[in-house]
Amino acid sequence: MEKLTRYPDPAMSDVDRIADLFPMVVTEVTDAAGNLTRAIDFDLLKQRLGEQAVADAPERYRLDWPGRRRAQRAAREPAAGTLRPQRERSTDFDSARHLFIEGDNLDVLRLLREPFLGRIKVIYIDPPYNTGNDFLYDDDFSQTRAGYLAESGQVDANRVPLVANPESGGRFHSNWLSMMYPRLALARDLLTEDGVIFVSIDDHEVDNLRKIGAEIFGEQNFVAQIIWQKVYAPKNSARWFSEDHDYIVVFARNRDRWRPLPLARTEAMEARYRNPDNDPRGPWKAENMSARNRYDAGVYPITTPSGRVIDGPPRGSYWRLSRQRFDELDADARIWWGADGDNAPAVKRFLSEVAAGRTPQTLWPYEEVGHTQDAKRTLLRYVPFEHTANVLNSVKPVELVQRILQLAGRPGDGDIVLDFFGGSATTAHAVLAQNLADGGNRRFISVQIPAPLPIAESGLASIFEIGLTRIRNVLAESGAPDGFRVLTWDSSNLVETRVPAGELTQDRLVADPVKPGRTGEDLLFEVLLTCGLDPGSPLEVVEGVFTVGADELIACFDDPIEPAVIRAVAARRPRRAVFRDSAFATDADRINAEQIFAELSPGTDVRVV
Repeated sequence: MEKLTRYPDPAMSDVDRIADLFPMVVTEVTDAAGNLTRAIDFDLLKQRLGEQAVADAPERYRLDWPGRRRAQRAAREPAAGTLRPQRERSTDFDSARHLFIEGDNLDVLRLLREPFLGRIKVIYIDPPYNTGNDFLYDDDFSQTRAGYLAESGQVDANRVPLVANPESGGRFHSNWLSMMYPRLALARDLLTEDGVIFVSIDDHEVDNLRKIGAEIFGEQNFVAQIIWQKVYAPKNSARWFSEDHDYIVVFARNRDRWRPLPLARTEAMEARYRNPDNDPRGPWKAENMSARNRYDAGVYPITTPSGRVIDGPPRGSYWRLSRQRFDELDADARIWWGADGDNAPAVKRFLSEVAAGRTPQTLWPYEEVGHTQDAKRTLLRYVPFEHTANVLNSVKPVELVQRILQLAGRPGDGDIVLDFFGGSATTAHAVLAQNLADGGNRRFISVQIPAPLPIAESGLASIFEIGLTRIRNVLAESGAPDGFRVLTWDSSNLVETRVPAGELTQDRLVADPVKPGRTGEDLLFEVLLTCGLDPGSPLEVVEGVFTVGADELIACFDDPIEPAVIRAVAARRPRRAVFRDSAFATDADRINAEQIFAELSPGTDVRVV
């Protein structure tokens, strides 16, 4: 019975992919623990790529900044810690599909990488806009002004300026890029092949966002830069221009695989179709038959039903139809000559024959998707703030995110929607609202650091609590049967068991690795993440035995564990079974458990923690 391995190193996945393409560059090296491990011989890889390999080129096209390499390394660091369940803060915990996760989103994204690799259909994030201030998400990338100037080559070792007018504002751009880069890189790993990410941003960093997005997702996967009209009235206090818009930058995981769904037609669009001649085919609208594009077959005289002869199309234009096609449409009563039969011809376009939806545009007016004041009013409706200063200034309208959901996927596909800058849970609210509107079955995962409020409140401990309160009240109002699970990032439930050989003693070999105060349910969720299983899977708990999904995993962390419990678990023939290592007091107990599974469920992967 083997120990359950901890989280895999993402770098080894990259090694595997390179090995599939170029097996000849794979070698073995000794790691820090003295074990042989696979590695890539970079010299051989450069030889294989020939002149296409770029190494230390003095000039190349890319976005660069102090801290870039550290940010790239951060994107590939293995996961650490765990997500601890918070049953008392959740609603309908065992059956809940949605996830609220409290913690720094970089730590959380690393943990989500295995269970949700290639499974997230839609990501919407509203990251902190860079206004030159410090970030909660600094990841130890933030720099002092002196450190930035030194690393960017603007001063020497003695702090003597090497360039005129050394620039300090770039430090904030560097911090912001270093904060965003690893998160976007992890986000790409999570997206399905036909997945898409929408990122809200303003003028300060939209250019840099486009550049790192192109590097991470591929320039060929850029989809659009949407303009959202965020205010309904100009700001007369503005020093230069009233900033009336923000942007939403869109990248697809694979643009060839993703297309936005058409939007529903508006009432105004429908109202353009009438039926003045009581055509049995229903409402229609007249479309001009002339066009300015040259069309040699579109020059001919036409005689109206009243007998008036029209020598040809208007000067400088052409009929958009050939004579043969025009006669066919006229014979089918698809040409409108006006009520008295004397007008220039127009083609009748029937409502029943046009596409059911409309192509989305890159300009989103507030009349369609809301503005910032709408967003604040919605937040105040569901969160009883004691202090108005705690109402978030950057909150987005629910309708804005609903528009994204309408475009990004079909209602009944069970799409997972991720927002790892969850804030006041606008995305979570939008998922519930859109599911209610179109009968969809989308799931949300909302991640938010427990940032303190500007002014302490008795009922709200942090911004994370704002989101929880909001969604509880949204669910209570709607009566929807949804529930959500609250999970909190924390250190691992297990103590470090790797001991240097010289320090290995018998008592350290047999010590229970589970930290004091950690419960069986805590252990279960760490096992789920380690096994790459969805922490939002249905859960059943009966007398200390946890069943996840349709017998995908059964776990019992009783210590000691009764042979009857082991036999009952084996009789269920789960795909995986996990027990507590210390539950087996002797080697004989362990061998007996292995024999029970060999007899009743030989296909079960049995592990211990």
